[in-house]
Amino acid sequence: MKLDNSTLAQLDIAKPTYDRSEISVGIVHFGVGGFHRAHQAMYVDQLMEQGQGSEWGICGVGVMPSDRKMADVMAAQDGLYTLLLEKPDGTREARVIGSIVDYRYAPDDPESVIELLAAPSTRIVSLTITEGGYNIDNLGDGVNVFGLVAEALARRRDRGTGSPTIVSCDNIEGNGDVARHTFTTYAERAHPGLGEWITANTKFPNSMVDRITPSTTADVIELVASEFGVDDRWPVVAEPFTSWVLEDDFSDGRPPYEDVGVLLVDDVTPYELMKLRLLNASHQSLCYFAYLADYRLVHDAAGDPLFADFLRAYMDDEATPTLKPVPGIDLPDYKRTLIERFANPGVRDTVARLCYGSSDRIPKWLLPVIRENLRTGAPIALSAATVASWARYAEGVDEHGEPIDVQDQLADTLVPIARSQRDNPTAFIENTSVFGDLADHERFVEAYVWALESLHRDGARATLEALMNKDTP
Repeated sequence: MKLDNSTLAQLDIAKPTYDRSEISVGIVHFGVGGFHRAHQAMYVDQLMEQGQGSEWGICGVGVMPSDRKMADVMAAQDGLYTLLLEKPDGTREARVIGSIVDYRYAPDDPESVIELLAAPSTRIVSLTITEGGYNIDNLGDGVNVFGLVAEALARRRDRGTGSPTIVSCDNIEGNGDVARHTFTTYAERAHPGLGEWITANTKFPNSMVDRITPSTTADVIELVASEFGVDDRWPVVAEPFTSWVLEDDFSDGRPPYEDVGVLLVDDVTPYELMKLRLLNASHQSLCYFAYLADYRLVHDAAGDPLFADFLRAYMDDEATPTLKPVPGIDLPDYKRTLIERFANPGVRDTVARLCYGSSDRIPKWLLPVIRENLRTGAPIALSAATVASWARYAEGVDEHGEPIDVQDQLADTLVPIARSQRDNPTAFIENTSVFGDLADHERFVEAYVWALESLHRDGARATLEALMNKDTP
């Protein structure tokens, strides 16, 4: 059955029992993709199901050409979609989520988006715009997140209206601090003097978000239709595990997130570092070696004892020593659970998804681990090998001579550099725009070059075996 408001009552599936017509928009979210719909929108839906949060409905906003499809689906389905949770034991559960009550494609009508952002009823502006989305020097003249928000905040200032809270939910260390700097800098350029107003009035809480959410495939769409009877053009699939740690620092109130399991804290940093350096960096440690070893699905690679041992060793020996104490978290259990989550066959996450956008991810998630361990004298062999596996993958040719489709915003420069490294083994890490001064650190270079040469000579699997046997310089 087609999914929209008119059919919702007829669907034989978990669904909103609250009256969506009574929901007003209090949150405007940029970047409505799979993760937002599996995570933040799900938490708000849970609040509404408890009879709370009617003033915290979500309006999604798209700014990229690729967002037009989401706009079409949201319009056709009245903002409704199916969240499918795949459990490790092979069972699954599904629920229709109803918290997104509006969606606007900004290039079609930027003025309506600006006025929505400027309205006093909009009290939170949230973001999942990817790790690379905060570079304001490459935005061009088109409609973009920062321009829309800056114009809206200028109108709020001029009208004497308070500021919304801006909540980044992207996988960046200090994401709220990064957002504060980026929005303030852009606003000051566009509206001189606005930066000072933002500094005085706008809150940018840091956050840590966690839920593995692979891309939606045709198989997922078919499964939702055949097993649950829902004709959903864009469902979202995720693992059962979910976590959200949020700094409790808001400009104009917030939903009672704590009532649906969100952890509100004074300092997100320990949780943020835990997730970025254990989960996100481990995904990078896994994906390039996995692709070169002919794995295409994450659970197959994570279920391989060699790869699982490699990830555990990275987490225990190199990542964990760089972390701060994490209140309320059993770190050994968290790390054990991570391997189990990666190996969940129901999620069917792809290795290619983890390899996407490496030049945004590696510098933010893995290189800080390397730099900290260089500073303290801690081990770096496994992290250096991960960087080498990326460099080998970036050559764009696998171990069988078949092409690799390297998806990265810097692919046009990184691939030619990577292809030169058989003659110049340090060519890749000499790219200072990505690696800074790491090529000047002899201990890192030695470990990196060993791994890269082993990858060229012996291949990915043999390189991992040598690392696990500590058969390295």
